[in-house]
Amino acid sequence: MLLIFVFFAGCSDQNTEQDALGYAANILKTEAVTYSGVLGQSASLPINYNLEALDVELKAPSYELPLQRDEISNYETFSTRIPLDASALEMLGKNGFVVIENPYNPEEEDITSMYVTLKEEEIPVFITTDSLLHLYHIQFDETLRQIEENEFYDTLWETDLALLEASVKEYNSASGEEKEAARRNAAYFAVALSLLQPKFAQVQAADDPYGFVDEALFPVNSVEKYQFEVPSYVKEEVEAELALIEAHEGFVSSPIFLYEEDYSQYIPRGHYTRSEKLQNYFKAFMWHGRVSMLLKGELIKSEDPAKDARIQTIQASLISSKLENSPSLLENWDKIYGITAFYVGFFDDLGPYEYMEVMDQVFGNGEREFNETAIEELKTALAEYQGPKIYGGTGNCVLQPPFTPEQADQCLENTTGFRFMGQRFIPDSYVFSNLVGAYTGEYQGEKEEPFTFVISGAGRPIRGFPRGLDIMALLGSERAVFWLDELNDSSYENYSVQYANIETEFSNFSAADWNRNLYWSWLYSLQPLLKDYGEGYPTFMQTDAWQDKELSTSLASWTELRHDTILYAKQSYTITETSMPMPPEEKPVVGYVEPVPDFYARLLALTKMTNHGLDEMDVLDSGSKSRLTELEGILSRLQAISEKELENEELTEEDYEFIKNFGDQLEGVITDVDEKARKTTVVADVHTDGNTEVVLEEGVGYVDMLVVAYKLPDGRILLGAGPVMSYYEFKQPMEERLTDEKWREMLKENPPERPEWSSSYIS
Repeated sequence: MLLIFVFFAGCSDQNTEQDALGYAANILKTEAVTYSGVLGQSASLPINYNLEALDVELKAPSYELPLQRDEISNYETFSTRIPLDASALEMLGKNGFVVIENPYNPEEEDITSMYVTLKEEEIPVFITTDSLLHLYHIQFDETLRQIEENEFYDTLWETDLALLEASVKEYNSASGEEKEAARRNAAYFAVALSLLQPKFAQVQAADDPYGFVDEALFPVNSVEKYQFEVPSYVKEEVEAELALIEAHEGFVSSPIFLYEEDYSQYIPRGHYTRSEKLQNYFKAFMWHGRVSMLLKGELIKSEDPAKDARIQTIQASLISSKLENSPSLLENWDKIYGITAFYVGFFDDLGPYEYMEVMDQVFGNGEREFNETAIEELKTALAEYQGPKIYGGTGNCVLQPPFTPEQADQCLENTTGFRFMGQRFIPDSYVFSNLVGAYTGEYQGEKEEPFTFVISGAGRPIRGFPRGLDIMALLGSERAVFWLDELNDSSYENYSVQYANIETEFSNFSAADWNRNLYWSWLYSLQPLLKDYGEGYPTFMQTDAWQDKELSTSLASWTELRHDTILYAKQSYTITETSMPMPPEEKPVVGYVEPVPDFYARLLALTKMTNHGLDEMDVLDSGSKSRLTELEGILSRLQAISEKELENEELTEEDYEFIKNFGDQLEGVITDVDEKARKTTVVADVHTDGNTEVVLEEGVGYVDMLVVAYKLPDGRILLGAGPVMSYYEFKQPMEERLTDEKWREMLKENPPERPEWSSSYIS
C-alpha cells in the first residue's frame, strides 16, 4: 500500500538539445524538482525532496593532451613533495590525472585526513566527490545505527515478547491446525527473543575496579532486564534453529518451517559488529526479514506440504490479527517498518497489512475461524497481490531442464508468503536477480571464462554472478556497458534481451520514483558522475580514464550503501540448476573542486531529505542533526564553486580559502563520530549463487591519492591532489561471508585484484 502525492516545479525553456537526464551540449541545464510524498500503511512518513534547477554554461579552460611537464606551473614544487614515478608521469601526461598509492599512509582509512596533510604540506587541494559521498555514508550509517540501538532493539523485544505470549495463549485455547499454527508461532517468536536476549558474556561487569565502561557490551543488569521463557513444547525446535543460526553453514532445512533456509545470512556484518546489542539485533531482524510463512507448499519438504502451507498461512493470519487488535503492538510495528522504509524502502513480500485486508474481506466482522475452506479463500485472495520480484533464496529452489525464465518465475512465485518484517525491494537486487541463471541463458563467448561465469549444477555454462557494472550501466554509465562487453560479462544467450527489458523499466522512472526513499535517492545522486563529460568540462574529465575513475567512485559509494543496509535490503540469488624546473610562482598556487554541480545538487537534496525526514519522525538526535546541517552547508558551497569553475569564472579569495582549509571545514561533519565509523574499509555481500554456494562481495579499500592537472581562468595549469576511494569486487564462500574486520585482515594480508578498468588511471 503506497500513497504518494507528487508536485513538480519546472524550469524555463530549454533551447538546446538535451539528453534524457537534461544535459545539453556546452550547457548544463536541469529542471528543479520539488517532491512531497507520504508513505502509507498507517505510519505517516514525510518525504520532502527539493532539487535546485541548474543553468550553467560549460566553458572550463582546456589544455592539449598529452600534457607536458613544462606546461604545469607548479610541477617542480609539487614533485619535490609528492614524487611521481615514470609510470605515474606517463599516465598524468596522457590523461591529465593519475591515481597513486597514498604517499602519506598507504593504509589510510580516514578519507578526511589527507586534506589536512595537503594543507600542511602546502599542496593545492583538489576536493573530490569521493570524500563527499563517504561523508554522506557516515551520516546515513550512524543515524541508522543509533536508531537501531536506542529505539528499535527495545521496541522489537517488547513486540516479540507480547506476540510470544499471545501465541502461547492461542495454543492453550485452540484446536486442530490452528493449535499447531499457534505452537509454531510460539517457536518462531521464541527464536527471535533468544537471538535478541543478551548472554552473560555480552554484558558489562558491574564490579570493574576502574569504572571502565565497554560501549560494545550490554549495560549492567541487562540479563535480568531481558527475560523470557521458551515454552517446553517448542524447546527442541527452537534450540535446533538457534544451532543452525550459530553454525551459519548455508542451506539447511528449517526445523520449524520445513523448507531450506540460508543460515549463512545470519553472520552479523556491516555496522552490526560494533556492539553486542547490534549483533543480537542483526540476527533477530534477519530472522524476521528472511523467514517466510508460505502460501504454497512446493518448497516445503514434509509428508504433507499442502497441509503445512495451510498451517503457515494460519500462522501469518494469527500474527496479523493480533497486531490488528493491539494498537500498541501495531504502533511498534509501524514505527520500525516506517523508519526502515524511509531508509531502504518497502517489502518485497506480503506483510501484516495485506493479511489484515484479506481477512476483513473473508470474515467481515464475524468470528475468524481458520478452517480449511476459509484458508483456501484467504490464499486465493492473497495470491492476487503483487508477489516478490527478487528471489531471495527461500527454499533453495532448484531448476530442472529445460531451464527457462518461466521456470525461474515460478520458483519466485512459490516463495510468496508472509514475512513479519520482510526485507526490502531494492533496484540493484532486482537487476541482479534478472541478469543471472535461466534468465540470461548459456555462455556464448569465445574468450576465457569471465568473472560472471559458472558451471551450474546441471553442467550448463551460465551467468551465475552479476557485476556492479550491471547496475552502473543501468544508471547511465556508457563505460560500464563498454567493460561488460570488453570483459565478456555480457556474452550470454539472452543477456541483451533481459538487459533491454530492465533498461526500459529504468527509463520510465520519474524523479519521484528515484527519490521515494533514501536508498533510491542515493543511487539517483550517483547518476551525474556516470555521464559522458563532453566539451566545456575540464580536459581531464573528457577522457575515458576519468569515466573509469568515476565508475569506481560510484561503485565504491554503492558498496557503502549496500554495507549500510545489509540487514534490510533483499539480497538476490542465482537459482540452482541440477544435471621539468619552472620559474618561481608570482601568483598563489590554489586548489580546485571537482566540477560536478549537478552531483552536489542531488547529494544536497538527499542530505536535506535525510535531515528533515528523520527530524519529523522524531528519531534524530541533536548531534546527528548538527552534522547533517553542516554537510548541507558544505555541499551548497561546493555546488556554487563548481558552477563558477565550469563557467571559467575566477574564484574569490574566500572560495580558495574554503578549498585550502577543506579538512578543517569537515570537522563539523565528523564531530563525535568514532574512528570505526569513519573508516572507508567496508565490505558487503550482495548476491549468492546457489550452484557454487559462493557470494559476490563488494569492498572499499584504503584511501588512494588523486593527482590532477587543472587549468585556471588566468591560463595557468596547476597540479593538485585529493583523496579517492578504492573499489574491489570478488567472490567468497557463502559460509565465510565477510565482516568489515575480516575484510581489513584480507586487505593487509592478501588483497584481491582491482577491477580491470582501474588500470586506465591507477599507476
